[in-house]
Amino acid sequence: MTPLAQLMYNIAGSAKLPLYQQLQRALRQAIDEGALGPAAALPAERQLAQELGISRITVRKAIDGLVEEGLLVRRPGSGNFINTRIEKNFAKLSSFSEDMRSRGKTPRSEWLKRTEGLVTPEEALRLRLSPGTRVYRFHRIRYADDLPMCLEYATIAAAALPSLEAVGESMYEALEAAGNRPVRALQRLSALLLNAEQARLLQASQGDAGLCVERLGFLRDGRAVEFCRSYFRGDMYDFVAELNAG
Repeated sequence: MTPLAQLMYNIAGSAKLPLYQQLQRALRQAIDEGALGPAAALPAERQLAQELGISRITVRKAIDGLVEEGLLVRRPGSGNFINTRIEKNFAKLSSFSEDMRSRGKTPRSEWLKRTEGLVTPEEALRLRLSPGTRVYRFHRIRYADDLPMCLEYATIAAAALPSLEAVGESMYEALEAAGNRPVRALQRLSALLLNAEQARLLQASQGDAGLCVERLGFLRDGRAVEFCRSYFRGDMYDFVAELNAG
């Protein structure tokens, strides 16, 4: 059954909803089940209207709603596409795993390195640790489903975790279990061009646009516990923040 035929079948089973909401539900299901793949273009609005036997106004209303939700993106002159970009609230302190699960995606990691050692001068300065303090370093590629989203290089004060192996899929879950999850953080966002190694690991091209986010996480008593530098694919992520006057 083609994706378009599947849409028609789904619409027929949702008769209690207004027609545009039926189409929205069918499109969501087609996207969730992979019938319409990541970054795929939707059929033209006129084609959808003709093949589904509904008005073009209804199709436009359904698509407008999905664009507002961020599920679809409208590209003038090209059509409507499934939005593969992730919006990250820059003002909310949450983990990568939590962000991906909240969007219905499955987070996973590919470890590049997990080591224990003495704090470097830069780490000591960032985390306000004394020379000779032991730290854990976690380097990994973070995935949403099967798409590589970012490279993560994190340093954690060793006293905050019971062991190097305590970190599984989510570092924040491990810190929370140990009673040392950060409650506030300072973050710095900067633009960059991916170098050859970053591009290879992120399945991108050298020179593609990227984003670097540095985060310094603090415990409730003011101690710094986490320093993390992450490199994101620029075509996958949008960082947003709510601003208030005064």
